[in-house]
Amino acid sequence: MGSTLASEMMAWAGYEWAIIDLEHGAGGERDVPMQLIALQGTGCLGVVRVEGRERQRVHRVLDYGAHGIMFPRIDTAEQAAEAVAAMRYGPEGMRGVAFSNRACQYGSNFKPYYENSRSLISLIQIESPQAVENVEEIARVEGVDVLFVGPSDLSQSLGMLGDWENPTFLAAMQRVAEAGKKAGKVLGLLLPTPAHFATYYNMGYRMMISGADVVLLNSAARNLVESLRKSRAAAVSST
Repeated sequence: MGSTLASEMMAWAGYEWAIIDLEHGAGGERDVPMQLIALQGTGCLGVVRVEGRERQRVHRVLDYGAHGIMFPRIDTAEQAAEAVAAMRYGPEGMRGVAFSNRACQYGSNFKPYYENSRSLISLIQIESPQAVENVEEIARVEGVDVLFVGPSDLSQSLGMLGDWENPTFLAAMQRVAEAGKKAGKVLGLLLPTPAHFATYYNMGYRMMISGADVVLLNSAARNLVESLRKSRAAAVSST
């Protein structure tokens, strides 16, 4: 929802990491700093999903203090390399140097931040048949930390939206898993449902996430309203 309070509430619920979503979320780039501040001190790491792999968009949210960047729609090794380069200072990358931003404590901690910046997490999303076809090459790109599957986009692009048990979809998930394990990468995904945890854990997926602030609020509100309507109907019928 792009909300500071929602971010803090989700973090205190016990999540180990959270996605601040600039691709599909309601918030914008200007909302990111306060959401990261809300996460600070909760033990929950803040990963920002950017709209693309443009250098300016990436280093701006890194300067805000993001712990990692999620890149959507990466289909080739060349695109993955561009994404990683946007996160890295030269000579390995293209990230611009700024001393007085939040990430380096407004200028008082630039050198340690600079020296440790390679530890920032890059999550490369595999969301299309082309990405699956190229996943072995993508996994071998230096600086790619996580192969992260977006199951809704992947299943939709395979022509089977939400058909989580389809053999073609499961084969794609398995191929991503094998490529990641062979290259020593972490495997991640947005769980279709919590009931799917064991299936993907057994494939090797470890960096999993489930739940979104807007979805949880919508579900809780609708369930409460339905419960109240049933209670009202029962009370009226008994009089």
